[in-house]
Amino acid sequence: MNERVKITPRHLSRQAVVYLRQSSAAQVEHNRESTNRQYALVGKARDLGWPDDRIIVIDEDLGLSGSGSVARSGFARLTAEVALARVGLVLGLEVSRLARNNAEWYRLIDLAGFTDTLIGDADGIYHPAVFNDRLLLGLKGTMSEAELHVLRARLNGGIRNKAARGELRRGLPVGFVWGDADGEVRFHPDEAVVTVIRNVFARFAAMGSARRVWLWFRSEGLTFPLQLHARAEIRWVVASYTAIHQVLTNPVYAGAYVYGKTRQETILDGTGARKKRIRFLPRSQWQVLIPEHHPGFIDWQTYEANQQRLAANTRPQPHKGAGAVREGGALLQGLASCGHCGRRLHTHYGGRNASPGYHCAGKVLVENRGVCCLNIGGVQIDDAITQAFIAALEPRQTDRDSHRCGTA
Repeated sequence: MNERVKITPRHLSRQAVVYLRQSSAAQVEHNRESTNRQYALVGKARDLGWPDDRIIVIDEDLGLSGSGSVARSGFARLTAEVALARVGLVLGLEVSRLARNNAEWYRLIDLAGFTDTLIGDADGIYHPAVFNDRLLLGLKGTMSEAELHVLRARLNGGIRNKAARGELRRGLPVGFVWGDADGEVRFHPDEAVVTVIRNVFARFAAMGSARRVWLWFRSEGLTFPLQLHARAEIRWVVASYTAIHQVLTNPVYAGAYVYGKTRQETILDGTGARKKRIRFLPRSQWQVLIPEHHPGFIDWQTYEANQQRLAANTRPQPHKGAGAVREGGALLQGLASCGHCGRRLHTHYGGRNASPGYHCAGKVLVENRGVCCLNIGGVQIDDAITQAFIAALEPRQTDRDSHRCGTA
């Protein structure tokens, strides 16, 4: 059937829109032939009867994915023009150039059918209001979406297979570089970089707190190496708490190869638009974890001990264990728990001498109103704990003195 039969004077009185899209900026830069073929569709619209003043090229979506994961202003503009019945023909090189997901594709088909808009590609001209043409357009959209799934599954399968062997080259944290052999990881050739990383672990072993390590770096005026990516040069900057904490929590520094620590999720924001976010997974859900994959700054046992120490330093939630020691003179801060409900006791200070006290808010206090589950002064309690602690040490001191006397 001649495709020109579907084109009526009503279609020719409207605009012909040529829509261009490439999936990535790399394709736009290197795959010039595909871009040129898409721009050449202007000539096809001219051959079909549209004058140059009614042919519009929408190319602001070059370098953007058509899977629906990113906002495409060009496609939104095209959809709006179709919905306003200003378009007689939409031309694209193929269906996948218009959309890689059926949500956007079928919405365009519906609007084109309602507004008597034609859709054309390299194979012909289709009228979405005609059942056979609509069926064919739907099949093309489904095949385009399935093609994207197959390509993605094939690529991800190869990536996971290589990562399972510890040979997939991903970004390494500062202090490591990739070697020549498959999966080989070496220490950074700059000894100054390696020394700084070793100092982080050494100071943490002595101080037991990431914040204290960070404050030590600042007090000593030491800088920290920063590398944005593998090919970037090392920059020496003021040490930050985040940088220190990332060194202490990254398993790569313990000689482990890790892949799949995060998962990308698609959510809807307040406007209903799709957005992607990164969710950090617990260790049990990591896709690949290979201990002793390469030489590390610490061993795996030390790494696990460090994670437990860092977790213990965080401010605990109700019914959780104690956290790091905070400011103030209360002896049992972060240690004492309520005998009624089991929650951790909070510390307060009052009076001229700022005497310590302990209280449990429980579930009663709301916006500073209500009654505490427990409220007790801390002076006598701290004295009792001190006496009990000293008494517990006295037998050891006596045995030690006896041992010294016997030796003499």
